Amino acid sequence: MIDSLPYLRDSDFPQINRQPLEIVQLNLGYTCNLSCTHCHVNAGPKRKESMDEKTMQDVLAFLDNMPQVHTVDLTGGAPEMNPNFKWLVEQLHQRGLNIIDRCNLVILLEPGYEAMARFLADHRVEIVASLPCYLQENVDKQRGKGTFDHSIRALRLLNELGYGKQSALRLNLVYNPQGAMLPPAQEALQQQYKAYLQQEYQIDFDQLFALANLPVQRFGSQLLSTNQFDDYLQLLKSSFQAENLPHVMCKNTLSVDWQGYVYDCDFNQMLGLPLAGEVVHISRLAEVQGLPITTMLHCYGCTAGQGSSCGGAIEKDNQET
Repeated sequence: MIDSLPYLRDSDFPQINRQPLEIVQLNLGYTCNLSCTHCHVNAGPKRKESMDEKTMQDVLAFLDNMPQVHTVDLTGGAPEMNPNFKWLVEQLHQRGLNIIDRCNLVILLEPGYEAMARFLADHRVEIVASLPCYLQENVDKQRGKGTFDHSIRALRLLNELGYGKQSALRLNLVYNPQGAMLPPAQEALQQQYKAYLQQEYQIDFDQLFALANLPVQRFGSQLLSTNQFDDYLQLLKSSFQAENLPHVMCKNTLSVDWQGYVYDCDFNQMLGLPLAGEVVHISRLAEVQGLPITTMLHCYGCTAGQGSSCGGAIEKDNQET
């Protein structure tokens, strides 16, 4: 795999600083049952990195000292494949925190994980599920043959448990473009998803998050190998919207890797760009408000067009402020 970091260094991205911390995103490891072409983590079945219980304890101690944090966002890989996943969810649930599980859906049908969907529902875990298209051919091309059918089965299971139907059980889907392009308008695409999935499969969900692919790890390597990297960066830069800057996710979110080291965002984590340029473990982290955010050329992906964050497009926020 070709490293994209050297091609991202010379950046004129505007300097921004951190605001009060509200969300902590934990990468529980790179093990995954899938190997998606757009994955910026380069996760897959052969990856063995996994957050241990000691590091989770360090995270919980940090959260106990940060009462303004209201959400913990669990990601991976497939976060459910971490052997301590259920224990961590129970600990977070006891603290009254909003918990997000970034789920690839297929994991809910894998042997040994059949009870996972019920566990998530019992602990009121919000599910953000990857479904990069509502058409079978496109999903299977991006994520592997048979993935779409398994995803539909998993979504039906979640609907049966109340996800996408009860306010306490939120089910959001994630769209990623298949190639070197920006996602279409989120609201219009959401309407298409809802209409098609309801008509064809009787599936309901709450929101669609349209995320731009950033030129990092597997996707960045793919762009370099097909000579599309420079053109894609130019697309991101030419689509820059300054009004998106106040709403980028790195301002109120902290990213923690599987070893407990901290970053401004998940993308910086994958590029090895630590918080404020210093390698710091969460057990030694104090206040982060006001720290400068480490930026490079990939940051244009979060500010291009309608904007992109872990919660989808940020253009709507701009219209409300």
